[in-house]
Amino acid sequence: MKISRKVAGTIAVGVAAALVLGGCTNRNEPAASGGSGEGDGQLTIAFVPKLQGIPYFEAMNTGGQQAAEELGFEWLYQGPTTADAAAQADIVRSFIQQDVDVLFVAPNDPDSMAPLLQEAADAGIVVATTDTDAPDSVREVFVNQASTQGIGEALTDALMEAMGGSGKYAIVSCGETAANLNAWIDVQEEYTASEYPDAEIVDIVYAGEDQAQATQLATELMTANPDLTGLVGECTSSAPGVAQAVSDAGRIGEVFTVGLGTPQAMLPYLEDGSSSASILWDVEALGYLTGWAGVQLAEGNEFQATNDVSDTLTGVEYDADTQTLLLGPPTIFTAENAGDYDY
Repeated sequence: MKISRKVAGTIAVGVAAALVLGGCTNRNEPAASGGSGEGDGQLTIAFVPKLQGIPYFEAMNTGGQQAAEELGFEWLYQGPTTADAAAQADIVRSFIQQDVDVLFVAPNDPDSMAPLLQEAADAGIVVATTDTDAPDSVREVFVNQASTQGIGEALTDALMEAMGGSGKYAIVSCGETAANLNAWIDVQEEYTASEYPDAEIVDIVYAGEDQAQATQLATELMTANPDLTGLVGECTSSAPGVAQAVSDAGRIGEVFTVGLGTPQAMLPYLEDGSSSASILWDVEALGYLTGWAGVQLAEGNEFQATNDVSDTLTGVEYDADTQTLLLGPPTIFTAENAGDYDY
């Protein structure tokens, strides 16, 4: 694993000084031009989420901030206010201009993001992805929340348990070009066909990262398919959206929903039965792992097959062939355990 041209001259002194002094500045806006921390030798790690302001990415930000405090680097966080690839690209360009040390992106559109990651790498910035990959790019690592197969199968199994293993269901996804969502849907289609032959996916629609739009689309799906008995919300905005649609329609117990929702957002739906389960992972831990991975990349440390990241985050697997760090298996949130989480 190589050290970037820019980091090579400052990282050893900068990280050591930061660890000794325990100083760390956390900001939720990018620094002004020239504010990458090179003046004081502090390592800067920037993260550009798909969308800023939703609970999921704010929880990732919290985890990144915690890593910054404990490991001694500056964590920069900014994303677009809508899930727009062009707006996200503008923020990436801003971080390139600021000459940050490490740049993580959760791309809305992996293909259009790839040239920008190349531009950042050419400028000596270490580039990586987290939450969502851009596999056909120069990114040095992908920090993955859970395996694609594990997520797709867990979503399907949870819904089929609620539906009794048969029936028709539809998927309300978010961004049409989101690589992670599309990969999970591929698994759901294959796994449903092979393991639940009496079940059928009748439609897949896209709501962007808009919860209200997800509710509207789910309502339309139930109207267009009177025999529909299941809905999947494929991201943290559509999971509560589809549950809200079932509640609004007065069809709790007739149409079952599962999705990828944050625990607190899903808790009322899990409690009233409009959602049967939420499949996710420890989002704050994903943010922490992202920050930790950035330090390893900047220092030129090789990832091991298994990595002990912190006292509470151990055994994180690394696949050298795909350059992927895997947080771990997905977590199933229900009415019984969702209240144990504060995001």
